[in-house]
Amino acid sequence: MITTDINKAIQQLNRNELVAIPTETVYGLAANALSSLAVEKIFKLKQRPFYNPLIVHIKSINELETIACDIPLSALKLAAAFWPGPLTLVLKKQKHIPTIVTAGKDTVAIRMPNHPIALSLLSQLEFPLAAPSANPFGSISPTNAEHVLNYFGDALEVILDGGECEMGIESTIIGFEENQPILYRLGTITLKEIEDVVGVVKMKTTNDVNPEAPGMILRHYAPKTKTLLTDDLLDCMSQHHGMKIGVIKFSGEMTYTTIDQLEILSPKGSLNEAAKKLYASMHRLDQYNLDLIIMERFPDEGLGKTINDKLLRATYNR
Repeated sequence: MITTDINKAIQQLNRNELVAIPTETVYGLAANALSSLAVEKIFKLKQRPFYNPLIVHIKSINELETIACDIPLSALKLAAAFWPGPLTLVLKKQKHIPTIVTAGKDTVAIRMPNHPIALSLLSQLEFPLAAPSANPFGSISPTNAEHVLNYFGDALEVILDGGECEMGIESTIIGFEENQPILYRLGTITLKEIEDVVGVVKMKTTNDVNPEAPGMILRHYAPKTKTLLTDDLLDCMSQHHGMKIGVIKFSGEMTYTTIDQLEILSPKGSLNEAAKKLYASMHRLDQYNLDLIIMERFPDEGLGKTINDKLLRATYNR
């Protein structure tokens, strides 16, 4: 049920049940992060493998030391710069954090969301929330309450409606190996923005077997419809003549008579606008019974690099 009643969400969470919540990035499937029983329900509903860790959401930077220990100075600098906001830090966990949350690792992923409903909810709970994206594992991330309802229907009693997500792309994830910052997942905050705070950051964004953080699995964010990524839309469409095709294009205009559905993410070429609209466009095209979705590669810099990473995972073929 879609609702704006936070009290209903509080009641469900206090009963160790699941609730879908809005954040500035995507909608999350939330449960009491300190309850192994509640967290297990996340994995089961999402059909998420237990080796893939979750993100713990906190209400205040002051809560960080109750979840993590041995926190590097550079992590504190990043938290001060970007929280509340779309940055997740992977840190040594406190002993009381259930191992199911961390996939058996001694580290835990933590962030403070920047959404008024999420923060209001967290402020009224006595525990933090474990909350991966509110979708079946590997599917397109949800950026509005309707997406969540379409995925789970009656399996979720409470879906908190916070409108369209402001960012539309997942949080950037930074960990630390021997105190060296490591980028585990490209996200809304760009690599340059991170390096402006802490200096050079190494990248380690793929691990299909034992991921250090969420979002490292090779196939992710994927429509049900067969999907291709290309640098040349016209050439790619010509190779699939006669098929029912949907196209996702970054900017500009396009007139091509064989396109059945066209999504132009930002006519004026704004990467922020394109990121916000990307998943919603993928959701729409996935409902049209198309033979093929073709997506245009973005300029590979800044937020465009993050979007390309999502598109590559959405089109990865095992």
